[in-house]
Amino acid sequence: MILNVGERVLLLSILPKEGSYATMKILGELRMNLSYTEEELKKWGIETNMEAQTIKWEEDGEADIPVGEKATGIIMDALRKLDKENKLAQTMVPIYEKFIPTIE
Repeated sequence: MILNVGERVLLLSILPKEGSYATMKILGELRMNLSYTEEELKKWGIETNMEAQTIKWEEDGEADIPVGEKATGIIMDALRKLDKENKLAQTMVPIYEKFIPTIE
């Protein structure tokens, strides 16, 4: 799936922190896939500040990130939960629309 830097940051922030063994294995792989390579860090000027817990970037580059069927289901569940709890931020709408089919 084609995701930009901001979308990857958002997805990493909403992934569950707990779950079954199988879920944790899938999430571990997904977190690795959503993380940035050294090349991406340099190319897009991505900088993290661990103290302030912030990430900033100069260019919102895109990459094709492998997201399997089970990982997609986990992401969809997390997004639906945020929606149901009225905790879906405006910045999350584009990523919501990528994962959750909307019918008008």
